[in-house]
Amino acid sequence: MEGNDRGRRPQLMMSTPLRSHDSFSFYIDEASPVGPEQPETVQNFVSVFGTVAKKLMRKWLATQTMNFTSQLEAGIRFFDLRISTKPRDPENELFFAHGLFSATVRAGLEQISSFLSAHAREVVFLDFNHFYGVQNLHHEKLVAMLKEVFGDKLCPVVFAQEVTLQYLWEKEYQVLVFYHHPMALEVPFLWPGQMMPSPWANTTDPEKLIQFLQASVTDRRRKGTFFVSQVVLTPKASTVMKGVASGLRETITERALPSMMQWIRSQRPGENGINIITADFVELGEFISAVISLNYHLDDDEDDAT
Repeated sequence: MEGNDRGRRPQLMMSTPLRSHDSFSFYIDEASPVGPEQPETVQNFVSVFGTVAKKLMRKWLATQTMNFTSQLEAGIRFFDLRISTKPRDPENELFFAHGLFSATVRAGLEQISSFLSAHAREVVFLDFNHFYGVQNLHHEKLVAMLKEVFGDKLCPVVFAQEVTLQYLWEKEYQVLVFYHHPMALEVPFLWPGQMMPSPWANTTDPEKLIQFLQASVTDRRRKGTFFVSQVVLTPKASTVMKGVASGLRETITERALPSMMQWIRSQRPGENGINIITADFVELGEFISAVISLNYHLDDDEDDAT
């Protein structure tokens, strides 16, 4: 991937791509309805307080500040995507969503495709892992959209160990689509969701998060899959109430950044190490450069073993 290859043996399966958590959330629209996955308490909160409630929600729902193009230019190559329909939408349009609705899926995919067309040796992962209000007809629409937007850039499913950059460059594939729905079994270019395990710590405590991440990497047993380490803290209701006006970035992410960066820098990529790292607000600190630099240890480890 751009900035990662130093003219040595191209790798991807064992390397460490960068992933942004809720990648589309920069686009969250405060004027949109509340997403169908939100509990009744949130729906009622918004119905009472309206726009003010949505502005507060956005502070906690938006986990990125850069759009797709900016993320790609910064080095992000793995996108965490959550798809939803809007209630009573006669067009059956598909949107990215995280509590509130974001951009249309087509608009986001076209941004990514434009970048890939301008950078023929770049590769991205698209992880469609949550679907809200999405029926079979919507899945069919999304599959057709992926074909239309990416065409021959789509990599069909093969054994994960075969997926090196050299293989993708030779085949001129640039997009791997992971799809957490049975539809993946019917379409040759949809990689089943179980090939992208992504254990979730679900904690606000940085120390517990680090312990969970380390245990997950240590216990990583399944071969033949990719693997995501979510360096992400998840707020509880009480956390949100305490910092309701501040938001996720200031209340949680920035404060925990030093310990999370320390863990990242201590890792090594490889079959028994980390593979893909995801985070909120990927531009913070030196997250991007730190993850990219981990890939150089692959070469160092090979030299040591020679």
